[in-house]
This record gives sequence, C-alpha cells and structure tokens, in this order.
Amino acid sequence: MTATVGSGEVAVSGAMACAGVAAWLLAERNAEVKRARVLCAEDGALEVGPSAWERAFVEARRLWGRLTPEWWSLAAGLLVAVLGASVLPLLAGAAGVPLLRRVRWARGRRRERERRGDAVIALCGALAGEVRAGRQPGEALLRAAADSDGLGEAQGLVLSAARFGGDVPGALVVAAGEPGAEGLSGLAACWRVAVDRGAGLATGLDRLEGALRAERDQRADLRSQLAGARSTAVMLAGLPLLGLLLGTALGADPLHVILHTGPGLGCLLVGAVLEAVGLWWALRIVRGAEAV
Repeated sequence: MTATVGSGEVAVSGAMACAGVAAWLLAERNAEVKRARVLCAEDGALEVGPSAWERAFVEARRLWGRLTPEWWSLAAGLLVAVLGASVLPLLAGAAGVPLLRRVRWARGRRRERERRGDAVIALCGALAGEVRAGRQPGEALLRAAADSDGLGEAQGLVLSAARFGGDVPGALVVAAGEPGAEGLSGLAACWRVAVDRGAGLATGLDRLEGALRAERDQRADLRSQLAGARSTAVMLAGLPLLGLLLGTALGADPLHVILHTGPGLGCLLVGAVLEAVGLWWALRIVRGAEAV
C-alpha cells in the first residue's frame, strides 16, 4: 500500500516536472523567435510575419469587437439552453436580439439629438459673437457655421441662401426639421425679425441661446431624477433570474421544473407575459415623464 502510494506520488511529481520543463522550453523558443524577428527587422534582411496562431487571435479579436451588445442575449440563451437541456431559452435569446437592437438604436438616436442640440446652442452663441464684431448677418452665419455643426445636413442649403441673398429663415426652418435641431426655428424667427423690423439680431440670439441652454439643463435634471425609477424597474425585472440562481444553488433544479413540466411551462409563460407588461408599463411612465 505504501509502495503504491509512493510510486503514485513519484509519477505525479515526474509529470509536473516534465510539464514545467516543456513550458520553459516553449517560452525560451518563443523568446528566441521574437528576438530573431526584431534583429532581422532592424537589419532589414528579413521580416518574419506573424504566426498562424497570432493571425487567428487578431482575427478573433476583430470579430469580437464587431459584435454588438445585443448578441449577449443569444449567448445567454444558448448557455441556459445547454444547462436546462431545452431549446426554449435559445429561442427566447434569439427573440431578444432585435429588441435589444431597437433599444441600442433608440439610445443612439437620443445621443445624436442631444449632440445636435448642443451644436445648435454653440451656433447661436458663435453667430451672436460674429454679429457683435460688426459683420453682416450673412457673413456672420458663414463664419459661425464653419465652427459648429449646428446646421447638420441642411448646411449647404442654409449657407447658399446666406451667400447669395436667398431665403435664410426658410432654409433654417427646413434645417430645424431634423431631430435635435428644433432650436433653429427660433434662429429663423430671430433672423426674420432682425431683417424685417431692424431689431438687434445679437440680442435675440442671446435670449435664444439662454432659453435653449435652460431647456437642455432642465431636461438633463429631469433625466437624472428619473434614473432611479428606471434602474428600479430594471432591477425588479431581474429578480426572477436571481430566484432561478438561488433555486439552483439550493439544489431544487428550477430549470428542469419550468422547462420540462406542464405546470412549469405554464408558470414560465404567464411570468414572462407579466414581466414584459410590467417592464413596458414602468418604462412607459418614465418616458411619459421625460416627454412632459
């Protein structure tokens, strides 16, 4: 018995020693290869390209970087499908991909609207400064538009009208139709009043800039106040997943119950419907408050 145990320990120790020697030799070989590449590249004689494993790693990193966050839904569904031995989680994960994509697109559109709004505010401030400097409104608009992106895709139309004496307020109204550029309609009104009635354009632009800044700050403050409600809704939506994890940790095997039994499938269907309706209703309340 003792001899057998001793021989087993010797075998394990020998295997570990062999593994250590192999790892050391592999590291030395990689170091020598890298040193040879550097020397050859410095001498200009030969430049060895990356190995197949390095190219595969770089390609895998590039493909991973191109994956959008909504594909994590499919990965999570695949994991749960493997653990629960059912195809239903995989189908649910696949159904969540377009929903999460819509959420990501909505966030992107909101960020774009906010960026355009900031650009319009900057345009009003720059235009007011150019007018105070003594430049004519058309020339001032040309200079101010070069320093900001407030006009967006309609910049060519507006600048052409300003350069050749066209309908600048009409072009600004067209540009105000883009998301986030609603402040340009106020700029068009200021321009029309200044040209038709001889009022001070710089004064009107200052008031418009102040109003747009106040509206932006109010919207940001409201969004920060509603962030807690939105986070609470999302946290409550994730509680069923926490329950599944706790049940699995306690050895109750909840995945088998809800995926392979009739009552479990019924509870899963009813719970999913109630979960979706509750989350939609809570987020609808938050979006309604933001809109007001």
